[in-house]
Amino acid sequence: MDPAYKVSQHLVYPLQGVGEIKAIEKRAFKGKEVLYYILYLDISDMTVMVPVDKTKELGIRPIVPQEESLEALNLLSLEYEPVTADWKMRYQMNLDLLKSGSIGDNAIVVRTLYHRSKIKELPIQERKLYDNALKILSDELIYSLQKSRDEVEELIFSKLES
Repeated sequence: MDPAYKVSQHLVYPLQGVGEIKAIEKRAFKGKEVLYYILYLDISDMTVMVPVDKTKELGIRPIVPQEESLEALNLLSLEYEPVTADWKMRYQMNLDLLKSGSIGDNAIVVRTLYHRSKIKELPIQERKLYDNALKILSDELIYSLQKSRDEVEELIFSKLES
C-alpha cells in the first residue's frame, strides 16, 4: 500500500494532537512487512508509529484547508447550547466529539467547555479535556492559517468572547 502522506507533512491525530511525519518505514510485524508513519507529536513530545493502512480507521487526517479553519473559528462565536450539569455525561459527550477528529467538533468542545468554565470551575478531568481540545485546535489553526501561536490564540479567544 502506498502511503497517502509524505515525510514532513503535518497530520491531525484525534485526541493526540498535530504531528509531523518524520519518516515512513517498513518494519516486521507478526511475520509480515508493515509500512509505518513515524509521527512526532509536539503536544506530548512523543513519537508514535502508525501503520499506513490504519490511518483512516484511527481518524488521522491532513490539516484542513484555510476555508474549513475559518468555519471552525466561526463556530466559536455562535451561541452555544447550555449543556447538562452532569459533568460525567458532559465529559463523555465532549470526548466523543473529540474522537471524531473533525476541526468543527473540536471547536464545539472548546466553545462548550470555555463557556461552562465561566459559570463554574471545571472538574479536573474536564479541564484537561478542554486544555487538550484547545491545544489541538490552535495547533491545527497555526498550520492551516499559517499564523503564529499568539495570533491564533488571540483569534480563538476573540471569537469565544464575541
